[in-house]
Amino acid sequence: MSADLRLPPERLTRPCDPATLDFETTAEVADLDVLPGQDRALGALDLGLRIARNDYNMYALGPPGLGKHRLIRALLEARAADLPRADDWCYVYDFAEPQQPKALKLPPERGASLRHEMAELVEDLRVAIPRALESEEFRRQREAIEEEARERHEEELAALRRDAEAQSIAVIRTPGGLVLSPVRDGQPLDPQQFHMLPEAEQKETAEHIDTLGERLQEILHHVPQLEREARTRIRELVRHVTTLAVGQLIAEMRGRFAELKEVLGNFDAVEADIIDNAHAFLQQAQTDEAGGGGEHPLMQRYEVNLLVDRTGEDAAPVVYEDHPTHMNLVGRVEYATQMGALVTDFTLIRAGALHRANGGFLILDAVRVLTQPFAYDELKRILRARQIRIQSPAQTYGLISTNSLEPVPIPLDVKVVLLGDRRLYYLLSALDPEFDELFKVAIDFSEDLDRDADNTANVARLIATLARREELPPLDRGAVARIVEHAARLAGDADRLSVREQPLTELMCEAAHYARDDGSAELVRAADVQQALDAQVHRADRLRQRILEEIQHGTILIDTAGTRIGQANGLAVSELGRFTFARPSRITASVRMGRGRVVDIEREVELGGPIHSKGVLILSGFLAQRYSAGAPLSLAASLVFEQSYGGVDGDSASSNELFALLSALAEVPLRQAIAVTGSVNQMGEVQPVGGVNEKIEGFFDLCRLTGLSGEQGVLLPAANQRHLMLRQDVVDAVAAGDFQIYAMATIDEGIEVLTGTAAGVRGPDGAYPDGTINRRVEDRLIAFAETLRGFARGGDGGRDDGA
Repeated sequence: MSADLRLPPERLTRPCDPATLDFETTAEVADLDVLPGQDRALGALDLGLRIARNDYNMYALGPPGLGKHRLIRALLEARAADLPRADDWCYVYDFAEPQQPKALKLPPERGASLRHEMAELVEDLRVAIPRALESEEFRRQREAIEEEARERHEEELAALRRDAEAQSIAVIRTPGGLVLSPVRDGQPLDPQQFHMLPEAEQKETAEHIDTLGERLQEILHHVPQLEREARTRIRELVRHVTTLAVGQLIAEMRGRFAELKEVLGNFDAVEADIIDNAHAFLQQAQTDEAGGGGEHPLMQRYEVNLLVDRTGEDAAPVVYEDHPTHMNLVGRVEYATQMGALVTDFTLIRAGALHRANGGFLILDAVRVLTQPFAYDELKRILRARQIRIQSPAQTYGLISTNSLEPVPIPLDVKVVLLGDRRLYYLLSALDPEFDELFKVAIDFSEDLDRDADNTANVARLIATLARREELPPLDRGAVARIVEHAARLAGDADRLSVREQPLTELMCEAAHYARDDGSAELVRAADVQQALDAQVHRADRLRQRILEEIQHGTILIDTAGTRIGQANGLAVSELGRFTFARPSRITASVRMGRGRVVDIEREVELGGPIHSKGVLILSGFLAQRYSAGAPLSLAASLVFEQSYGGVDGDSASSNELFALLSALAEVPLRQAIAVTGSVNQMGEVQPVGGVNEKIEGFFDLCRLTGLSGEQGVLLPAANQRHLMLRQDVVDAVAAGDFQIYAMATIDEGIEVLTGTAAGVRGPDGAYPDGTINRRVEDRLIAFAETLRGFARGGDGGRDDGA
């Protein structure tokens, strides 16, 4: 029966025949537009793109290195080409609410035009307004207004003087102002002379002076009013002159932006403010003439902050933000240092990725968003609100109350695609109630596909595409065939092919390097690919080689020859970075009479994981249902991975542990030349496990190091046969009879290979045949039970030492 379980060499790998490829080199192969085998993912992406709802954002899930980003971006760009171009967005000064800059939406490329025209307008006005306000006509009209005010004032004074002269009183101008004084013979009287006049005349003169003094005070009080009226008329003159200078220029701009009502409204506000602040342009001209630096603060009001410029874009935007911090997503308000203080204005508002992607698509890496403080929460808030409000995290979360700008929010119309692995997607779906509401479409990429003729051709096209994208020399079909075989190895299944771009690209780059070293830089051959594969292993296998040397020197105890009772060779897989290898482990079992407990020493010392512990508990179920249906399982057993000082998990050694138990119970030795892998269920069926290629190759390397005898080999689950893609040296050793691979479907098949003794099947009498493994195990367990009952009758109580 053992010979029937040996696998022939042709079952150990599935080579790719270069003759089946219909090209000589990849230079003849057309590029692959879409990654093959992604119908499910492409259907989900199409759904997310076509449903015009704000909450149908997408999450692309799949392993890293698959090429999700490249494919998603290419498909989004293809979709974006059919969509209208996105709008430009500007921020302008709000003359009514200076702390809340206004957002203007303009057709694509019109934002740059508006910014340019406003800048030209200001430059023109810096010349036109001072020229108009310094013109001869303006000065003449201004002087006329001022002269008219002076004349009105002088007329009032002249009337006062005439009335005063008629009453022998003079209006005299002194350094202290105008005063009234009595006059005789054309000369003003001093106080002494005045008191020498007759009393009646003094009284009459004093009454005239009081009356005229009141009039004088009225005239003097009227002076500020006249000046105000003059200033008002001058301001109106300035407004009139400025309106003439500004009106024509802005009227021309209105004609060029006539269809944009919001822009026209901004022009109205700008025109009114320029007219009200024409002096600023005059002061600026004076500063420029004097050679002074700087710009008048009011000039900045009329600038246009072009937040998003679509110039040069011919489709809807597709934006990838590789550093999705809070500010890089939603934008920011920058500050400048002025006189030792931080100041800001609307021209310092900066766009974020959401602004740039508005009207199109935004691609983000899920892990990077989640690891940036506040970024994920802010992204969700914006997607719910459908508007972009620029705030710092401190403002958003109320950590500061400093007065700052509050730009008017911009409406958002964007589809967001998160890229991440499956585990993160399911964690977000389970732990964040808002996630499924905002990201309704899961784009699930497959990392491998069925290995048939069509998909083999598709992988060949993928290889050709990657080679051209990386500017590598063409590969001949032998090299392509070797990479196809490696793609099956990466998939862990001879009947499937991995389409993960990263490892394939790395392999081709390294193969091209060796091709250049070999002098065949114009073409990559199969030998170059194999050299690259060997080099990848060599760079990473220092620890594996050290373990093999320690086994060879006897530091780690592993037998590859002879037989032992209760001892079997297991195979454990280790991962160091991207390098996976197997290390043999000795598994031992000891049995004695007890209460049916199988002790997992790894679990007892908290080195065993829950899956490994489950596998050990299954062994008790198997022993009970097979051998102790009519009597209690009177067994105490212990299992351990010898010289294991780290954690142990997984159930791939449960079949090996069962073989060690059966060997110890039957007192039949196991062949140490054979290593075993596979899990087992309570029915004795052997189940497939992972890493079978690495496990076989790991034990083969050890046996080759200690010397191949032809008796060594690996016993694996029959269901794992489809996963075999072994190295060529292992296949050659099997073909030469130096190494053996066995496939078992049940524990009975496996125990026969390991012991050379029949397992045994119950006969019509319900008993196993004499001398078989099952009969010896059953007899031993019955003896344990009878002995235990004897102890119980004798009053010992059936003490179970160590169980």
